[in-house]
Amino acid sequence: MSHNYWPLCGYTFLETNTAGHLVVTDDFLRFLLERPELAPMETSCAAEINLHQYLLESPRSEIKPDQLASLQDADARDNYAVWLRFRQRILAHPTLEASYLALFQGSGVDVPPLLVHQISQILLRHILKDDATAMQVRIAEMFFRTQKITVLADGVVMAADEETVERLATQSSFGTLGDLLQKGGIKLKSVDLDVLQPESADEYWSRNESFDWAVQLNHGQPALEALCDVMALWIKHFLGVSVRIQTEKDIDDDQWVWHVGLDAQASGVLNALYQDEEVDTERMERMLCLFSLHFLEQTDMSAQVHGKPVYLAMAMDAEQRLKLKPQNLLLNLPLAKRS
Repeated sequence: MSHNYWPLCGYTFLETNTAGHLVVTDDFLRFLLERPELAPMETSCAAEINLHQYLLESPRSEIKPDQLASLQDADARDNYAVWLRFRQRILAHPTLEASYLALFQGSGVDVPPLLVHQISQILLRHILKDDATAMQVRIAEMFFRTQKITVLADGVVMAADEETVERLATQSSFGTLGDLLQKGGIKLKSVDLDVLQPESADEYWSRNESFDWAVQLNHGQPALEALCDVMALWIKHFLGVSVRIQTEKDIDDDQWVWHVGLDAQASGVLNALYQDEEVDTERMERMLCLFSLHFLEQTDMSAQVHGKPVYLAMAMDAEQRLKLKPQNLLLNLPLAKRS
C-alpha cells in the first residue's frame, strides 16, 4: 500500500535525476526560506523584509556582507548567514546525496544539526519511497531524531522520541509521571506513548509527523528487523552496494577484522574491545544492539574483509539518549577501490 508520509519535510520540492538521486530546486530553497528562523515577523525591519522577499524571488542570488549588516536584529543576521552557508553546501554538488556526504568530509560539519537532520529525513523519504512499512518509517526516524531509551525492570528496551518525551514531561497534566519517564523510571504507555507493533501499523500513518510512537529494541523484535532493512537500503542508495544486515547477540569471532559504530558511544566501545582494552561495566551496559553486515558481492568489499562480516553496534549515552550517525554507514565501510 502506498503512503505519503512526512509531507512537511520538503521532499516534494526536489527533483530526481536519471540516476534516481535528488536535485535541489529553487522551490526547495524557497521552502527553506519559510522556516521560522527566517520568515519575517511583525517586528522585522524593512531591510530584513526586503532581503527575504528578494531571496524568495531569486533564491540563488549572491548576498553581500553589507546586505546582512543592514539587518537590525542580530539573530536575523546570524540566521541568514547560516542559511547562506547551508545553501552553498547543498548547491556545491550536482545532487543532494553528494552534498550530504560532503558535509562530513574535510574539516567537519559547519551547519547546524537541525538542517543536517532535515536533509537526512528528506533522503530517507526518497529512499524508502511510498511503499515502506510503518515500522520502517518509524525506525527511520532514529536516523534524524534523538531517541530516549528506557530499560524496564524485565529487560525490555524501549525507544521514544526525545523531543516528544520532554514535551510530555513538561505538560502539567502529566506532572511527576513525565519526570519519571524522562529518567527511564516508568513504562512509556503511562504517558500515552503507544508502542508500534505490526497490529497497530495502520494507525501510524495518521500520526506520522507526530513522532509519538515508541518501539521495542530487543533482539528478535520487528523494529530491529526494520532497522536492518533501512540501513541496507541507505547503503544501497548512496554507495550502490548490496548488503545483508542481521542482528547478533554478541561478537564471538577470532577473525573480527572490521566494525562500524552507529553512534559515538558504540564507536568508542567497539574500538576498545577490538584493541583488547578493558571496558567498564557501565559503558557495556549502555550497548543496545549488535549487528553483522555481509556484502552480497565480493567485488564490493575490500580484500581485507573477504568472507568476513562487518560488525555494527549502537549504544545510548549516560543520559539514556541514542543519537545515530547514519553517515558512519557511508564513510566507514571497507569498500573495494573503484576505478
